[in-house]
Amino acid sequence: MLTKKLRRLQSFLSVVSRPASHRAKQQYDVVVVGGGHAGTEAAAAAARVGAETLLVTQKIHTVGALSCNPSLGGVGKGHLVKEVDALDGLCGRAADRAGIHFSILNRRKGPAVWGPRAQLDRQRYRDFIQSELLSTPRLTVVEGSVEELLVAEPNPQKPGQHRVTGIRLENGDQQISASAVILTTGTFLSGSLFVGQTSSPGGRIGDAPSSAGLSHTLRERLGLRTGRLRTGTPPRIVKESVDFCLAKLHPADSHPTPFSFLNTHTHCKPDEQLPCYLTLTTPGVERVVRESLHLNCHIQQDAKGPRYCPSIESRVLRFPGRQHQVWLEPEGVTSDLLYPQGLSMTMPPDTQLRLIREIPPLHRAEIHTPGYGVQYDFVCPTQLSPALQVKSTQGLFLAGQINGTTGYEEAAAQGLWAGVNAARSALSMPAAALSRTESYIGVLIDDLSSRGVTEPYRMFTSRAEFRTSLRPDNADLRLTLKGFEEVGCVSSLRYKEAIRVRDTIQDAIAALQAVSLPTSTWRRRFPACNISENKASVLTAMDLLLYSDMSFDMLASEWPERLSPYAEFSQRLKIEAVYRPHCDKQKKEIERIQREESMVLPDDMDYWSLPVSLSREARETLDRVRPSTLGAATRLEGITPAAIVTLLNYVRFKERNETKAQRHKSNRKGEREEDLFATNASLQH
Repeated sequence: MLTKKLRRLQSFLSVVSRPASHRAKQQYDVVVVGGGHAGTEAAAAAARVGAETLLVTQKIHTVGALSCNPSLGGVGKGHLVKEVDALDGLCGRAADRAGIHFSILNRRKGPAVWGPRAQLDRQRYRDFIQSELLSTPRLTVVEGSVEELLVAEPNPQKPGQHRVTGIRLENGDQQISASAVILTTGTFLSGSLFVGQTSSPGGRIGDAPSSAGLSHTLRERLGLRTGRLRTGTPPRIVKESVDFCLAKLHPADSHPTPFSFLNTHTHCKPDEQLPCYLTLTTPGVERVVRESLHLNCHIQQDAKGPRYCPSIESRVLRFPGRQHQVWLEPEGVTSDLLYPQGLSMTMPPDTQLRLIREIPPLHRAEIHTPGYGVQYDFVCPTQLSPALQVKSTQGLFLAGQINGTTGYEEAAAQGLWAGVNAARSALSMPAAALSRTESYIGVLIDDLSSRGVTEPYRMFTSRAEFRTSLRPDNADLRLTLKGFEEVGCVSSLRYKEAIRVRDTIQDAIAALQAVSLPTSTWRRRFPACNISENKASVLTAMDLLLYSDMSFDMLASEWPERLSPYAEFSQRLKIEAVYRPHCDKQKKEIERIQREESMVLPDDMDYWSLPVSLSREARETLDRVRPSTLGAATRLEGITPAAIVTLLNYVRFKERNETKAQRHKSNRKGEREEDLFATNASLQH
């Protein structure tokens, strides 16, 4: 234990002793508030775009901390991690460095919905994030608590439109000016911790909540609508007190799959990975929950909790009589603690121990740290633009749990995109956009800004309409080139690698299509492939990869000179072949939707003056949310197809009138120029 404390002390001193992390200037392009997953990605992205950036956090040594489960990825969430990495974010590379148990979830289904996931070593992950941030050019990290936002008076020409000009720190009343501010306060905005019948201010155990002045500014000064959500964390269990013989062993994948497109392997070798274990709750668990409800004030609150990662109390009340899964997951290579995923709870500590010991492998378990609940304020995300900027406040961006989401991955994705757009705003560049047709990040942001949340939002593959195109394996081809050429957040090193990958895969597909043989010949060469009788008389090697019994390596063994040079992308080529027919059909659908969805709705549109065919409910919703595009309007609750047609016709009618007016103005200008020319000619004559 002493050795571990000394190691942590050395790590802390190595971070805070760096001079660049302490000195804050009085003026920055972008200020990021909060050092969690959203804040770290936002700060790094803003600096990569070219903005002078300041990250303000309560404690530097907790920057990048895994506050809850030490894991990253999963079904849907893994897609977000791959996309963040494709845009040169941090979390994918950090997971490859800190991972101790890698697995691909959902393997029974197609590769489009596979969920790359990794259990992480807490200390390694935090060290990597801190090292990356403190060596990032144009980025300064300081300790401090933000007392309030500095807000300029509304522009008389735009009533109600505020503008953020910086922040004021609590310690010493220091004011820092900035063109853009990103709030990533997580669960710290008016946060409260709950254990049993006791509560205390805080957003995480051992840390104070954000300043009350910040909440006051958002609600009272800026007039933002806020709500209240809740979440929780399970107790940490001493590993030596667990009887693993009574749990089901779940080993890691034999060949760990890295998250980052820059890595060909993970830091953790296959034989160094740690196992996880699965067990189930018992009737005794349900009995303890019901007997202790009167001692649990958190579960009795009205604030909504996460539906897809609920506490054990919520599970018992919602699904009485069921057994629930509990995963026993390691917290690190040298850690002596386990994380019991599925046992989030907020009952008194002694009752938590009673409950845990009702589970067979935990019948002698000891609790190191009890579980607790958190309640916090969030800002209703329909008040945000697709750039994650508050519509009514220029220069103010929000990312992470403050927008009503849950999970590291959702926070990291929002943080990166808010950082990109805050930097572009500060540098007088137009906002960048990601469509839901091209990324899961686009799906996430569009869902939040157009639909809002009533409970903590979690990403699933089912939320994306074009899953076969938005796969984990092709996130680099979808986003890295755009991130470099259009957005400016991707390094030249990663861009060159993405170009190499794209060109090599294109060459490989061309080589596969060049191998063309009669179907009868394919059957003789590969009898186990079971090629259908009704297939075309001639097939290419690319066509043959569609079959589940056919692999790229089998084809390469037949044509080594043509195909062996592309062996490094054998799995990607197999996936590309399987999904290509679906993607070709989807591409046409995407193009059609993009033409219609990208139609911009004017910021100053008066929805109350539109034709009477629009219902009052639709007018109220549109006026409140003010969607930026027609596509965003289609996903609003209560907006019917008829209402969309009305909007479409109105915008097209207005565009036609403006075109006619412009043409008429141009003609009048031409006539005046001709008259002037004739007059001058007459005078000269």
